Amino acid sequence: MAFALVAAVVFASVTWLRGISVPVAIARRANLVETVVASGHVESRFRVDIGSQMTGTVEQVSVQEGETVRKGQPLIVLASDELTNTQTQARDVMVQAQAHIRQLRELSLPTAREARRSAAASLLATQQIYDRATILMRKGFMTRAALDDAQKNLDMARATVRTANAQIESAQVGGSDYATAQSQLDQARAALAAASSRLAYTTILAPRDGVLIARSVERGAVVTPGQTLMVLAPAGSVQLVVQIDERNLGKVALGQPALASADAYPNKQFPATIVFINPGVDITRASATVKLAVATPPAYLRQDMTVSVDIETARRQAAIVLPGTAVHDALSTKPWVLLVRNGRAVRQNVTLGLQGNLQVQILRGVAVGNAAVPTTASITAGRRVRAQAP
Repeated sequence: MAFALVAAVVFASVTWLRGISVPVAIARRANLVETVVASGHVESRFRVDIGSQMTGTVEQVSVQEGETVRKGQPLIVLASDELTNTQTQARDVMVQAQAHIRQLRELSLPTAREARRSAAASLLATQQIYDRATILMRKGFMTRAALDDAQKNLDMARATVRTANAQIESAQVGGSDYATAQSQLDQARAALAAASSRLAYTTILAPRDGVLIARSVERGAVVTPGQTLMVLAPAGSVQLVVQIDERNLGKVALGQPALASADAYPNKQFPATIVFINPGVDITRASATVKLAVATPPAYLRQDMTVSVDIETARRQAAIVLPGTAVHDALSTKPWVLLVRNGRAVRQNVTLGLQGNLQVQILRGVAVGNAAVPTTASITAGRRVRAQAP
């Protein structure tokens, strides 16, 4: 009994003299990256609301929510019987107007020119008759009545030529009949274009490549302009929207790189870049919205997926670092560490630099090779300790 007591006293004395064995962290030089961790979701830089430009009844819906669509792909088809008839009527009117133009060019104008040639020949003959009658009248070989008849025939021949000239002018390009016919043709073409456009509105097409993320229309529904029927997330425009704690706002900046991962694929990381920092802070959450662009989004990303993001805010080369678990009061204005010096734990105030996920940069107070006691060890300053190197 006495021997056991003596042995215990001796062991305690030796332990006190040598100090308690404590695992320590050794200060060393290393490259340090400071990151800000945030979580958020995936979304497109913008979304396209798809609707109808006219009131109509849905006859067919060709795609389902979640499908990938291509630009110009039919999405929704509306009833079009009435508009098809309107288009047919407008096309018939245009064909008639075109026929009128051809009639003026191919029939009326040649006929008027032939009539003018005939009238011109008749005028020449009538003029000659009148001239002979005038001579005979002067010589007393013709009566006044005969000369008056010759004058009447000459006036009629001249009128016929004028009429033929007027018909030619009217039927050729720039003439009144041609201008009227051309105006009718232009109106018919405009009416056909309008009818065709309205008919085209009955088939709603995908405005661009993308993924259909919402659908709120079914066959038989009556749709109206301004009503959102589908929502399209355009391809190639993925961004990450995360919330940054306002305490970290001073660290983030536009253009900073980041590594992101979807919660559904935690082992797959992809790069992103900060492109937007909301100048306002959400007072209820004490955070600000930050958006990151993804240049080459992986195929497995889906709209509204939850993501985690590590934003690289700073980097230091060959910095003196300690594990964060070795620094006491790291978030206060007076952080400190317990260093092992001459077999005792010594409190040492330090100045911190970058703070990574696991490592902390020490600007002042610690040198390379110093041993620091972890904060989890129940050691107080002044205690005798034996450093147990990792």
